[in-house]
Amino acid sequence: MGAEHNSKLMNTAQYNHLFSFIWNIANDVLVHAFEKGDYKKIIMPMTVLRRLDILLEPTKDAVLERKKALDAAGISNQEPVLFQTTGYPFCNTSHFTMKKLKAEVDPKRLKMNFIEYLNGYSKDVQDIIDKFRLRQQVDNLTDAERLGSIIDKFTDSTINLSIKPVLDEKGNEILPALDNHMMGTLFEELLRKFNEENNVTEAGEHFTPRDYVKLLADLAILPVADQIEDSTYSIYDGACGTGGILTISEEEMKRMAKERGRKININIFGQELQPETFATCKADLMISGECRSFSYILNGSSRQYIAFGSTISEDGHKGETYDFCISNPPFGTPWKEDLKKWGLADSEKKKISDPRFKFVYDDNPDFNVIPGIGDPQMLFLANNVSRMKHGTKLGTRIVEVHNGSSLFTGDAGGGESNLRRFIIENDMLEAIIAMPEKDFYNTGIGTYIWIVTNRKEARRKGKVQLIDATAIKTPLRKNLGEKNCETNDDDRKKILDLLMAFEENEYSKIFPNEEFGYWEVELFKPAKDESGNVIKDKKGKAKMAKVKGEVEQIPFTYPGGIEAFHKNEVLPYEPEEVFGEPTIGYELSFTKYFYKPVQLRSIAEITADIRDIEKSTEGLLNEILER
Repeated sequence: MGAEHNSKLMNTAQYNHLFSFIWNIANDVLVHAFEKGDYKKIIMPMTVLRRLDILLEPTKDAVLERKKALDAAGISNQEPVLFQTTGYPFCNTSHFTMKKLKAEVDPKRLKMNFIEYLNGYSKDVQDIIDKFRLRQQVDNLTDAERLGSIIDKFTDSTINLSIKPVLDEKGNEILPALDNHMMGTLFEELLRKFNEENNVTEAGEHFTPRDYVKLLADLAILPVADQIEDSTYSIYDGACGTGGILTISEEEMKRMAKERGRKININIFGQELQPETFATCKADLMISGECRSFSYILNGSSRQYIAFGSTISEDGHKGETYDFCISNPPFGTPWKEDLKKWGLADSEKKKISDPRFKFVYDDNPDFNVIPGIGDPQMLFLANNVSRMKHGTKLGTRIVEVHNGSSLFTGDAGGGESNLRRFIIENDMLEAIIAMPEKDFYNTGIGTYIWIVTNRKEARRKGKVQLIDATAIKTPLRKNLGEKNCETNDDDRKKILDLLMAFEENEYSKIFPNEEFGYWEVELFKPAKDESGNVIKDKKGKAKMAKVKGEVEQIPFTYPGGIEAFHKNEVLPYEPEEVFGEPTIGYELSFTKYFYKPVQLRSIAEITADIRDIEKSTEGLLNEILER
């Protein structure tokens, strides 16, 4: 426990030092030369570039020698050989490293050398450089006469951006390694602070705190860990950001498999829309060595393991299925741009034909799960549902983070309600977990973790578990943005125990699937003329008119169903009213099941407080009047 505590303190000290150092680069080097809003466009890519650069320093001479031999032999496909030399799926064949670039003092030659250095990187790093628009920043830094200063700062010997520690001659650690997830945390916090300085609130759409990610991974994998076999498994994140969910889930699954004596291979797949976070994700996967190749062949065409673009309208993994889908998608952000990419106007979302979002269900060929254009999170859930494997032992487990609106938003028959209906009626909703507020960096709202699977345990068939984990948290000593608490190892165990036990208690409630369904019906009355007489048709039957603004929601669990509800709840008060055709809806409410009323104070307590106030102010009135 002491070693773990000391390690955590060391990591915190390392993180704080790195954050302050990098943040101060912007204030020391870029101030007065660049707009504050442009700082992140320089600092973020330079940080990533140095992480790649530092790993190539030890093999630089060997790479140049090997390239010289390959050139002499007339071999054009050199990258695979050079990767063997570097030990990473990337290389740089220029004569420069960032440290060597420091020696040039002439700004024009420095720019030429730096461009040559960038051009020397292998293909996948070129993709990263392009996504960061780094060559444009080199021009800007040169024009501002800051290129040399920024290189000098990022090669400072007092910081280590490498995944390997810096050791002295005796092998003692001088500077600790910077692992990928700490880099992700650093990336998020820098973005948050850069945006805060400029009143921008985009940070946090792409990064999930490490403690939260570990919980997501365990919720996905631990319940089926004993069923893992010697095989290859796939993990997918359709909103992968900097890649933390993918890498930690992979680590956790490998650990669980090893504990059970299983030998497994894992392929990770993801997609990211934001170019900077995509570039950071790709770089960190390169650095970690988890991806030896970023492309694969499917049905004769080349695809990227980590695709770039919108998961909604530019599906980079069309038709593919996975064992685990774990995501924290954006919520509360409009997806109008996706409609444009489909060639549709804002009012034409019903024309979407993508089979992930529109399909035949309940004999309805136009059944769709398309939500309002103001929030895409249910589209990401529908995307994951479409990725389910149906012919394997484990099927697919989906673990996805949502805000509260996914529980209830949307009318009966609307996209959001239809997706809840499809998942619940197909008995795929295993559990939903309500998490604490202020658990994320950029938002204080509470979040909910949906667990969806097409391989429910026998004891869970036909049932849904709701878990209230809002009070299961550990306060942080210092806030990180909005985040003031974490889900530590003990907290994570408590939540996992609640899920695995599948028992009812103060924090866990279990319901039949039907609990969340309802019929929505419109109300009709006989139409009347101005004199109050009933208007009849040619056959003498009363014409019925819709009662404006009135509908009834009838729970599936109401004894006797629609007819009994009409007889018991409507006819005694409105004998002329009849129901229209019912529409099926589904919604969930944590407040309904976990509401804890505030305990009112007793008269005795209130009286005691008043008496204390009287004593504390005794003589005060006289003192004021005498003055």
